[in-house]
Amino acid sequence: MKFLDGFTEQAYALLRIVAGLLFLAHGVQKFFNFPVAFPMPLNPMLQAAGAIELIAGGLIVLGLFTRPAAFIASGMSAVGYWVAHGSNAPFPIVNGGETIALYCFIFLFVATRGAGIWSVDGARAK
Repeated sequence: MKFLDGFTEQAYALLRIVAGLLFLAHGVQKFFNFPVAFPMPLNPMLQAAGAIELIAGGLIVLGLFTRPAAFIASGMSAVGYWVAHGSNAPFPIVNGGETIALYCFIFLFVATRGAGIWSVDGARAK
């Protein structure tokens, strides 16, 4: 698979952008009921989660303030996992928490690596 060696930076940028867009979609659903209605009323914790999903997700997509945005998104995902899923069963496959657990670790990786190419942060660094 050596032919992929030259695409490490592009693959990372796609991971950052797509993960940010998917995270952003959770906030859009919470606040705008799009593309489907959010299934429960928003309490203050869900409002805070939705705001982080919208703001951090958008910043991660743009690659702007990427490290702090990704760190906050990772922390929110960890808390969300334990509050909404982890208390129901010990295994993510059982408690429905696979997606939020992945967000936690993807965004932790993004926070440690930074924006990379195709980003505002990367353009500002040059």
